[in-house]
Amino acid sequence: MTKTYVPPQDSLEQQWYVVDAENQRLGRLATEIARILRGKNKPTYTPHMDTGDFVIVVNADKIQVTGKKRFQKLYRRHSGRPGGMKTETFAKLQNRVPERIVEQAVRGMLPKNSLGRKLFTKLKVYAGPDHPHEAQQPEPLQIQTIPGGES
Repeated sequence: MTKTYVPPQDSLEQQWYVVDAENQRLGRLATEIARILRGKNKPTYTPHMDTGDFVIVVNADKIQVTGKKRFQKLYRRHSGRPGGMKTETFAKLQNRVPERIVEQAVRGMLPKNSLGRKLFTKLKVYAGPDHPHEAQQPEPLQIQTIPGGES
């Protein structure tokens, strides 16, 4: 008979990480952020529990995509009213609300349930280089970049 592993509650220390999104690829950055939010980078990872850390993303307005995605990738939202569909390209959304691009990419990689909604609240995204979380003493997190990629 197997038993479900539950990590001890006193060992669930949550850290804060800060990630600089400047010149990073959107998808590769989002997968690493989702792993950290889930806690998959820790030996105490448990699928049904929140064992992840907090992530702060700065310079979200300088994130990159490859190919023609800047002008072809579409973001849709709906007001809930008939005919209320709004469509926007990546470039227009990056000019208007650059934080939303990273948020939507990471949200799509989290579980679609109450745990995923709880994990999403631990993501903080800011367009510029400044953030109001200095009191938490976040550690800088290096995401591997791929050299020679087109922007």
